[in-house]
Amino acid sequence: MLGLASIVLAHGGHLSIGDFENAESKRADELIATLARPGDSSFLVVLSSKQWTVGDDDFQSALAATVSALKASPEVISVISPVGLPGPAAQRFYSQDARRALVAVTMRGDLPTAAKHYADVRALVPSGPLDSNFTGKLVLMNDIEVGLRDDLLRAEAIALPISLLLLLLVFRSFVAALLPVVVGGLAVAAGVAAVFALSQVADVPNYAINICSLIGLGVAIDYSLFIVSRYRDELALGRSVEDALVIALHTAGRSVVFSGLSVATGLTALLFFHGSFLAALGVAGALVVAFAVVAALTTLPALLGVLGNRIEWGRFGPSRVDRSSGRWHGFALAVTRRPWLVLVPAMAFVGFAAWPYSRLEVATTDVSVLPPQAEARVGFGVLRDAFPEIAATRINAVVEFPSAPALTSERVHALHATSRRLAGLPNVRSVESIVDLSPGLDGTTYAMMLTLPAAMQPPDLGYAMRTFVAERATLMTIISDVRPSSPEARNLVRALRADRSVADGTILVGGQTARDLDSLALVADRSPSAVAFIIVVTLVILFALLRSVILPIKAVLMNLLSIGASFGALVWIFQEGHGRDILMFEPGFIDPTLPVMLFCIVFGLSMDYEVLLLHRMQEEYERTGDNAQAVAFGLERTSGLITSAAAIMVSVFAAFSLARILVVKATGVGIVVAILMDATIVRLLIVPSTMALLGDLNWWAPKFLARRRAAPDVANEGRLAG
Repeated sequence: MLGLASIVLAHGGHLSIGDFENAESKRADELIATLARPGDSSFLVVLSSKQWTVGDDDFQSALAATVSALKASPEVISVISPVGLPGPAAQRFYSQDARRALVAVTMRGDLPTAAKHYADVRALVPSGPLDSNFTGKLVLMNDIEVGLRDDLLRAEAIALPISLLLLLLVFRSFVAALLPVVVGGLAVAAGVAAVFALSQVADVPNYAINICSLIGLGVAIDYSLFIVSRYRDELALGRSVEDALVIALHTAGRSVVFSGLSVATGLTALLFFHGSFLAALGVAGALVVAFAVVAALTTLPALLGVLGNRIEWGRFGPSRVDRSSGRWHGFALAVTRRPWLVLVPAMAFVGFAAWPYSRLEVATTDVSVLPPQAEARVGFGVLRDAFPEIAATRINAVVEFPSAPALTSERVHALHATSRRLAGLPNVRSVESIVDLSPGLDGTTYAMMLTLPAAMQPPDLGYAMRTFVAERATLMTIISDVRPSSPEARNLVRALRADRSVADGTILVGGQTARDLDSLALVADRSPSAVAFIIVVTLVILFALLRSVILPIKAVLMNLLSIGASFGALVWIFQEGHGRDILMFEPGFIDPTLPVMLFCIVFGLSMDYEVLLLHRMQEEYERTGDNAQAVAFGLERTSGLITSAAAIMVSVFAAFSLARILVVKATGVGIVVAILMDATIVRLLIVPSTMALLGDLNWWAPKFLARRRAAPDVANEGRLAG
């Protein structure tokens, strides 16, 4: 497995910024790409000087040299600049203070392909005599990729040593502590290779590497911890290596399989969002979890079989879990004796933690996801100051006609009437189109101008034709003063989509605001099916494991509590800005795909400890038939192990909260909150108190589900559970 993964890793992947393939805004952007104007595979350069104005020969000479160098690159399709343009058209590319010029560069290929060559093309812009700032979607993607790579290296450099240290504190054995880290490394390598392989045939977002790495590392270490703990426990009871390994795999291994199925189920639910990058992310995440389970059930047992009793090499005292189980017994009894006293305040706390989610506001990714010093973000600030018209909110209305040419006389009249209608909508500053070249001209004049021979047309008409008109489509850009993610901008897009007819053509709306609405519509449409799938499949998995009707339902409800608290933290921290100085980010809207992604990830991860705890309780209940004893015994036997496992998982995901890219940072923080909530409030208080209240009803099942498995020999088991 490692050899094959190494080959794939060396080959690399074809990652993207993430898109929605079937969205109207995507179709509009594809039509815009046929025009001679910047698209996704492009970037903007603002060239400025403190000593010269744009009218000085030195400025013009430096500008022309830069444009020539860019045009000479084989990776560049077009360069749009004031060089060579007629006066009125050229003025659009100069700032009001006459010290800055704008150059738009379009590269070959799609966005991921252009991104591979961006650094080489960028290097063609000299560092002097003009100052240069870069921005645009291509620069945004480059900054995200560089940031993600640095974030991944930093997070793994932090997470692995901390995980190893915590494992040393748990096992008090160097060999035992090293095994989960080895398995985690194998799972991550195989998982990242799977992401690269998948990216060759699907739209995989560039941050999938980071998210899949942190999931793979976390679950692989956790699963290995469970199995190694049970194995050492059985050896301590005097069992042979073979018997200890069999019991460890029968108990802890069984929990690992069902837990892995739960995590993979949550991630697989992202397939319901087909037509978007979420589907590929779900497949990639499920593959990573599968590799973690396989490594824990094959590579790890093989290593344990080879090591045998030598797993205790480097032992330096009793394990932390061994020394704490007595305290957990007293805590378990206290909770089960006064369940209402524990349950009511615990539920109130979880509800309070989840409440901020009711204030959720969403918007798609833009330069705000980058740190303030990122090139694309700095460049956008310069662009906004120097060229406010270019940086303003721009809603693209592409009119697609059924036949060519796009500009017949009837269509030109309809376009002019539509332009005037759009200009009168609320919050519209202006409209740019082929019928908005000069104020005061009517549709008849534009129709006449566009039928004139090229030699008789106004000097800037040819540039406008290349900018706004394709074979069967024409672009109308609505410029607004409101923010792209504001309700006013979204209402403007809705108004455009409410009346789509222009002669025999149809309006398709694109731009950031349209992408916001399209992504929100997809999430709202597919989420109920995805959530229902996760819940139903998880219930079936838990029925198969626990042979109970009540416990699976209760486990799902407990998961929803952890997720609610996680979502509340997401809004409270990242939208409302609490803790911004600690985590180093700028508050803003939440990406609409983040709650969906987090739900699918956290649901399975939160089930991890629930499965371990309930499985242990089930073993004891089948042995004694006493619910109270089973609850106390299960909590006692698993609390130390789960606390240790949760601490390791938190250390892994907390390392990603230091990421510079906001979506990775928010994912890490969201998972940390869910794990902490699940491993403390839910597992220690809510689960045992509800089970104490339900009594033997916990274990009720119809006869066809009530068949008992042959329980392992647990009469003399040690302190740890698996």
